[in-house]
Amino acid sequence: VEDADGRSIPFESLYGEQKAIVVFVRNFLCYTCKEYVEDLAKVPKAFLQEANVRLIVIGQSSYHHIKPFCSLTGYTHEMYVDPQREIYKTLGMKRGEGNNVSVRSPHVKSNILLGSIRSVWRAMTGPAFDFQGDPAQQGGTLILGPGDLLSFV
Repeated sequence: VEDADGRSIPFESLYGEQKAIVVFVRNFLCYTCKEYVEDLAKVPKAFLQEANVRLIVIGQSSYHHIKPFCSLTGYTHEMYVDPQREIYKTLGMKRGEGNNVSVRSPHVKSNILLGSIRSVWRAMTGPAFDFQGDPAQQGGTLILGPGDLLSFV
């Protein structure tokens, strides 16, 4: 993965020494991902420190989108990118499945029309006009570590 400055960091180092909640988002323009990360931003750092857990978001864009996305969402925890989707592919995260969920997530506040319009607007008016990754890529959440321990998929 890469950090906000473009430095390469081994994925395993994110959970090797302590437990980590790792959230893979679809892309930084996805309105549902934005709203979910806004909610993750509300998790107090003290709560995570007390539980000895890291909260990590990984996107699939270029590293230069990390700081603007953190600013947009108010997210101050760890964020990285997997621009070639290597980890997404290794973990078998699906592509193009669509949203067939019958229960509405409490994290999603926008309807599909308004959310889509806002996403396209952010793409067109953002500092770098691009679509920030594969729009068909699905995300997921894992609880990993310490070491090779997998607690939740």
